Amino acid sequence: MSVQINAKMVGELRESTGAGLMDCKKALVESEGNFDAAVELLRKKGMATAAKKAGRDASDGLIDTYIHLGGKVGVMVEVSCESDFVAKTDDFKQFVKDIAMHIAAASPVCISRDDIDPAIIAEERKVAEGQAEGKPAQAIEKIVEGKLNKFLSESCLLEQAFVKNPDQTVQELLTAMIAKMGENMQIKRFARFQVGA
Repeated sequence: MSVQINAKMVGELRESTGAGLMDCKKALVESEGNFDAAVELLRKKGMATAAKKAGRDASDGLIDTYIHLGGKVGVMVEVSCESDFVAKTDDFKQFVKDIAMHIAAASPVCISRDDIDPAIIAEERKVAEGQAEGKPAQAIEKIVEGKLNKFLSESCLLEQAFVKNPDQTVQELLTAMIAKMGENMQIKRFARFQVGA
């Protein structure tokens, strides 16, 4: 018995994932109408698509700003893509705006783990070792690594939970955009300013 896939189901999946209509329909057919399974299929497809596009040159893009209410926090961010055609789309512009707003709210230290200053990691390691003092020797390393991983996931933009959808990381949001727009994209750099900081 095959499940009837209707336009409402496809529309709901598209709204939830941002994937194209045909991709949503295929995922629903493949998952026999199971919404969660279809979301997972689209997520895997998006990751595969993003991985294929990762090596391509992303030399176009946008710089955008976000000033939080009251003017106490401001962000400038550069997000690159492969063509000015994509850079001019409403979807890309909204994505860049969302990233700037996320940075204002979540205050990341860097874009990815590769960008973080080794001195900051050494300092965090020292703090974690101090907190683990007195625990059994074999547990200390696990505790320290766990605390370091938590610090890095909260400090690195790509690993943070996206403020508009905490079920999704910024990396997953970026991957979904790459799959949707069909171009490699990168969050190149950002600056976050806060009055008095």
